[in-house]
Order: sequence, then C-alpha cells, then structure tokens
Amino acid sequence: MKTFNQLGAVLVGASILLVAGCAGTPDSAPSDAPEITTVRLGYFPNLTHAPGLIATQKGFFKSELKAIDLTVTPTAFNAGPDVVTALFADSLDCSYIGPNPAINAYVQSEGAAVRIVAGSTSGGAALVVREGVDTPADLAGLTIATPQLGNTQDVAARNWLADQGFETDLEGGGDVSIKPQSNSDGLAAFSTGEIDGAWVPEPWVSSYVKAGAHVLQNEADLWDGGQFVTTVILCRTDFIEQHPDAVTALLKGHLAALDFIAADPAGSQEAVNLSLAGLTGSAIDEGVLAAAWENVAFTSDPLSTTLVTSVDHAVSVGLLEKDKVDAAGGLPGTLYSLDLLNALLAERGEKEVK
Repeated sequence: MKTFNQLGAVLVGASILLVAGCAGTPDSAPSDAPEITTVRLGYFPNLTHAPGLIATQKGFFKSELKAIDLTVTPTAFNAGPDVVTALFADSLDCSYIGPNPAINAYVQSEGAAVRIVAGSTSGGAALVVREGVDTPADLAGLTIATPQLGNTQDVAARNWLADQGFETDLEGGGDVSIKPQSNSDGLAAFSTGEIDGAWVPEPWVSSYVKAGAHVLQNEADLWDGGQFVTTVILCRTDFIEQHPDAVTALLKGHLAALDFIAADPAGSQEAVNLSLAGLTGSAIDEGVLAAAWENVAFTSDPLSTTLVTSVDHAVSVGLLEKDKVDAAGGLPGTLYSLDLLNALLAERGEKEVK
C-alpha cells in the first residue's frame, strides 16, 4: 500500500500533463476541447455518497446529461486513493470522494490536477469497537480497521489516536495497530474476532453496531457544531475547463438528488438501498439504514474550513508533507472551483457557497 506521499510520487508525473492551473471556470467549452460521449463518474457504496447513489438510481444524472447529448458511466470504488489513481490516469472525470484523498491529489499535482466543484455530505463517521473496550485507554495493544491507508477515515483515526497518546505507524505497528481494508472485509474480520473495531463511514458504523460493536467515538463530537466534510465532488481540472456544460449537468443531477433527499427521506433511503444492493450484492437491513441516516447530513456546501483542518491532521500523522502543501499554493488556494455550482444556486434563489 502507498501513503499519500508515496502515491503522489508515482502519480505526479501524470499530473504534469494536465492543465497547470485554473484561473476561472469558462461558461462554455473551448473550441478545441476533445469530444466526449459520456461523463465517467466515481462513487463509493457508502451512505456518505448517497446523493451520487440516488442521482444514479433515480436517473437524475441521466436526464440532465441527456439534455446535452451525453451519458453517465458510473464506477464504484472502495476508498479515495483508488479514485485519485483513476483521475490521474485519465480514466475518470469526476468523483464523489472524501476530503483527504482530494487534498492529496491537489497537493501532489502541485495544485494542477483537480478541483472540488461541490460539497455532498457532512458527518457519518465513527470509531466502533467490540464489547469490553469502553475508554480510549482500552485500545492499547488492539487492532482496528480503516477503509484504506490515507483515506479520510484513516487520517481521522490516526489523528484521534495521537490525541489520546497512542503511537501508530503506516505498517500496522505501534501502540494501536491499524489495518486498512475494504469495509466489507473489515466487518467480516470484526465478526470473526480478527480486529477489535474500525473507524468507518456510514452505513458501516451501523452495520458494525448490529454485529455487536458500539460507538466509542462519534467523529461529529470532535468538530464545532458537529459538522465536518465527509464527501465532496472532485473533478479533473482539464475536464472542468474543457467541458463546463458536462460539469454543470452533473451538478444539476447532484442538486436534484439533494432536493429529493430533503423532500422524501424514506424514498431516498429506498433508492440508496437499491443502489447498494446492486453494487454489493445485498441490501442493508432497513433498521440499520434508518439508524445510519440519522448520522449524516447532505449539503452542496463543501465546508472548506473543516477540510483545511483535515490537512493539518494529515500532516501531523505523517501522511502529507507541509512543504508540498505550500508548494501547491497552500489551502484552500485554488482547490475549489465553485463558479458553476454558485451559478446554479443563484438560479434557484439559494445562497452561494464559499
């Protein structure tokens, strides 16, 4: 497995081929933009990616893109670093993704390769542990899982453990062993006693609870007001510049999903469950899904101040180098490209995001 820094070293060469900055978002595609027939979109089979799952399941992306003669090609991923690889390899255009992999892609490409175009989700992550682990001190010598080395929950877990006085390393050693693995594999390992807990997003938090775990630390309790960015929409910089109409259509589908969530929570949960069943082969218990739903909030606001704090966390646990952040122009810098989103929000009579 690769750390943020190792991954960046492999991929930064590819990013040099991308546009070296983003002075602004054009209103229409440049005349020399390559023709496309589809938008290649990534997301995860997690509740924290519900807007993307719903917009796909309900056809919101399809209808908006059809209006400009495009289709959507969705691809499911387990965690953010895999998405970064796909974006850098030009096999993906945009993706729902956690903030830390988004930061990594931006920093390792020296601020060139990617931009956040919208927020999606706040909250919905926690540390769940087995019976008998009732305080942070009880974690000494135990093993927990995270979805992938360097992903958002992995950074959160390492930072929190450091705050509790524990040392961890990137090889699975230290006072508390962290073993990154897919969420489904982690849940299976917990059920057989191979691990003692996990820092995961919903619906996996609630799935672990159903399997006998309990929440030791709700991540929302670590943030002012309980809000922290869990998911954003990240696009390749050159894709935004060459195909702003496609990004706008994608954002329209995203906003339609947010509207649907606000208007019909029960129908939204049903749509998410249908999508998850198609992606993972099984639906979530309705009780688990309902419990998980209470732990997340959905918004187009990317909650940028909490993302900047996540940068500090990644630096402090050794998964990001401060000098590389500075070399990319600092944060938030030009990581955000919100003109297209704000234009849509203005049309809807809604407050712009910053």
